[in-house]
Amino acid sequence: MVGLALATKELRQAHTMVSDEELLARSLDGDLSSFEAIVNRYKDRLYNFVLRFVKDQLTAEDIVQDTFLRAYRKRESFQAVAKFSTWIYTIAGNLAKSELRRRKRWRFLSVGVQNEETGATFELPDLGATPDRNTETSLAEEQIHNAIGRLPERYREAVILRDVEGLDYDEISQIIGCPLGTVKSRINRGRLRLQEDLAELADAILYGNQNADDYDGAE
Repeated sequence: MVGLALATKELRQAHTMVSDEELLARSLDGDLSSFEAIVNRYKDRLYNFVLRFVKDQLTAEDIVQDTFLRAYRKRESFQAVAKFSTWIYTIAGNLAKSELRRRKRWRFLSVGVQNEETGATFELPDLGATPDRNTETSLAEEQIHNAIGRLPERYREAVILRDVEGLDYDEISQIIGCPLGTVKSRINRGRLRLQEDLAELADAILYGNQNADDYDGAE
């Protein structure tokens, strides 16, 4: 048993040094552990990506599972000229958007989209938890999550891919199938809406920190 555990650990470590594309190629040769390595590499990232779309944990889990199933079944069609991450995010994004369309048909939901002209930029605040602010951080993260969920779908996808997943503009352009200029425009407009929506939260964080500093210096 100890020998098996060590062998498994060594196999996982070996996989971490291999590119996504090489792992996929190995899976085509019958190495199922290589595709398992891909799943372990992307499952959490895809789950967070999809969850911000569908806002339901079980649905997000189902979509991620379906994403990997489709990727496995269609792995022979993967074109090596593209990045694997672009391919897998495209599959997950399309499934998430299909789920949103299904909801709209059955629940008569709609998302309003307004035309805005702006080049404003906005970065999501870093709300890393500290021992004395876990509750405040959780509430702030929930407000940010909800604000992203309120964005129109076309802005939401671009903002999530850029500011949450950290993908570059070219890759986002391939995933959502839009020109580079359109991608940048959607990100900027989405960031502006988030900035407006989260203005009260930003003030609370800013003035809350100032009040804490004032209190600490009063003693």
